[in-house]
Amino acid sequence: MSSIIFFEDIFVVDKLDPDGKKFDKDGFSMFALLCPITRIEARSQNCDMFMHLDVNSEIYPMHVGDKFTMALAHTLNLDGTPDTGYYTPGRKSLADKYEYVMHGKLYKVSDDGSGKGLKAEIYVSYGGLLMMLRGEASHVSQFELDQRLFLLMRKL
Repeated sequence: MSSIIFFEDIFVVDKLDPDGKKFDKDGFSMFALLCPITRIEARSQNCDMFMHLDVNSEIYPMHVGDKFTMALAHTLNLDGTPDTGYYTPGRKSLADKYEYVMHGKLYKVSDDGSGKGLKAEIYVSYGGLLMMLRGEASHVSQFELDQRLFLLMRKL
């Protein structure tokens, strides 16, 4: 795993909208008026991580049983330099290796405080689309509150 990528694993979608549709026309979000959103529930194969993730299902439809690689990175620049936030046509980037990319901010980090077998959760908002990632604290220890993160996905 490169120094650009903080976390990467293969996930399998277990459920779609496990608590019912969160983004509907009568719900709390304007996103429903702009694009269809699906909340996926998935578990990773290697690190035993659990994830809830809101995905724009119009541009990246997900189905139960789909297998995908998910990575979290601090920049898309292959040399590891900070991302400027501007798109440069023709420039190679980490995004070239993935199909779906979002940029967001880590707004909450929590752990269970039990010590042995410590579990931790991180919460990231991608412009209102949310991700919760839970698992062993060692897999999320490098993340910091208010950190900017790119989420990158590619179906397998």
